[in-house]
Amino acid sequence: SSRPNPGGDADRIVKLYPNPATSYIIFDLQSNYKKGLTVQVYNGVLGKKMYEAQNIPDKFTLNLNDYTRGIYIYHLVDISGKIIESGKFQVSR
Repeated sequence: SSRPNPGGDADRIVKLYPNPATSYIIFDLQSNYKKGLTVQVYNGVLGKKMYEAQNIPDKFTLNLNDYTRGIYIYHLVDISGKIIESGKFQVSR
């Protein structure tokens, strides 16, 4: 539905936790996710691509050892190359 959803992320495809994160973050895709998605993670300030994985499973852990503290943006991309969801997470250490 296109109605605004101030109550949070019930209709989002992925939940991220813990957020803020320190050493790792879990991407937990909800039941409405499509198979064959790619996830891309970018540094929120520099815009540099930090990570990309194709055909992601419905739950995976991203190791944050190479990530400095700050904000990171993620995009979920479907098989046609369209971004179907974006969001951000924070790394604090």
